[in-house]
Amino acid sequence: MTRHSQPGRAVTMREVAERAGVSISTVSHVVNDKQGARIGAQARERVLAAVAELGYRQILMAKNLVEGTSHFIGLVADSIASTPFAGQIVRGAQEEAWRHGRVLLVANTEGDPEAERDAVAMMLEHKVRGILYSKWHHRATDIPAGLNETDHVLVNCYAPATTSRAIVPDEEEGGRSATTMLLEQRHERIAFINTTSPSPARDGRLAGYQDALRAAGAPYVPDLVFDSQPDQEGGYAIADQILESGATAAFCHNDRVAMGLYDALRERGLRIPEDLSVVGFDNQEVIAGHLRPPLSTVALPHYEMGAAGVRVLLGAQPLEPSGFLRIACPPIPRDSIAPDAPSLTNCD
Repeated sequence: MTRHSQPGRAVTMREVAERAGVSISTVSHVVNDKQGARIGAQARERVLAAVAELGYRQILMAKNLVEGTSHFIGLVADSIASTPFAGQIVRGAQEEAWRHGRVLLVANTEGDPEAERDAVAMMLEHKVRGILYSKWHHRATDIPAGLNETDHVLVNCYAPATTSRAIVPDEEEGGRSATTMLLEQRHERIAFINTTSPSPARDGRLAGYQDALRAAGAPYVPDLVFDSQPDQEGGYAIADQILESGATAAFCHNDRVAMGLYDALRERGLRIPEDLSVVGFDNQEVIAGHLRPPLSTVALPHYEMGAAGVRVLLGAQPLEPSGFLRIACPPIPRDSIAPDAPSLTNCD
């Protein structure tokens, strides 16, 4: 049994220093986020790893009373447990907080306004350094009562007509990347299956699709843009219209729409990508990586948004003049795209 595992006994800073192979003063500088301290990146990482491994918990109450703040960062989010993406926002924020010697306090509210108010009030009582306020999908939002009383950053959402800083996915750039993957394989008649739900994703991905076509010198054909429900049933239902349009490829609003399109094409005896190339959006791994063939898609940067939220909160990353930070949505090429076969004509 190691010393730190003895029940009822707190781990000391000396033990952290011994485990990390550094001095006690170095440990103190790291856990207290001492500004101006000359500590190498590797030494800092060893200290943070030892802190996590040994379960070291600094006694901060006296420091909090003196400084009026703590080493805690709050995160108030909806639907952490019930959505496939929100956990990555939490993970990104938590790991970035550790890198800066901070601890993340997480409250899952399931979107209940009263729970949000209570969570913010609790975090203010703990004198958190600041609060990240997150939604599970990108949209405009109202901020809960009390949030303006502390430093805060919105993650995966934004509050119109406020000065709240916001970290959001670059939907337009993502739409451009999805369309470009198809253009690079010589497709020009590219259908875009958009969502019926008004959202920044609907507008941004369409703008990116149009911009990519324009940049490639390909025609924008409004009749190749379709609206469907943003789920598997929507992709299944729109399949006949896609085939009748003469499109050689389809960019789907999300991976669930693409999954429905896969099902419909398979029922009609058609193959992906031989008969139709398909690209999704989200990189929902339980779908995209397990379809046959695996789906080419664009990833929503949930981990990166959570990490960036912490950096912005701590003043370690700048924002655009608008108060936004748009995080890139990287393309994930897989096997659902094939080159468009050129039309052959008979020559006399």
